[in-house]
Amino acid sequence: MKIAIVSDTHDNMANFQKAIDFLNTEKIEVMLHCGDICNQQTIDEATKNFKGEIYWVRGNGDHDLDLIPGKMEIELGGKKMAWVHYPEIAKKLAESGTYDAVFYGHTHRPWEETIGKCRLVNPGELAGQRYKPCFALYDTVADKLELKILETL
Repeated sequence: MKIAIVSDTHDNMANFQKAIDFLNTEKIEVMLHCGDICNQQTIDEATKNFKGEIYWVRGNGDHDLDLIPGKMEIELGGKKMAWVHYPEIAKKLAESGTYDAVFYGHTHRPWEETIGKCRLVNPGELAGQRYKPCFALYDTVADKLELKILETL
């Protein structure tokens, strides 16, 4: 199963829509968003346009999105995963030994490391504020992670 991991959209709906169009074309059915969505309109548009299921967590820029949890976990394709916005919390989750993969945002910088048996991943940012807009695809069966840079799609 392939899933998308995105973060830090910061209301850049044009970039988010480009990623969504790619994910729909690739028939990706699940998206995990690691926070800093920034407003309900972005959630509504993404939910309307993405053909799969989106799971959201709240980031520091999501002041008016109180109903979104700060942490989520899911098991998909035989992998137990968690995602949050903050790297410090993500690292503690990875160190717990409970998860196969933990995803986070906040720094806007794409990053991957292994802690024990857990993959700790920041998919980068879709907003394009500090780095090139990007997101990650994770193939749970092949245990393969791929960074997708928006301008190359």
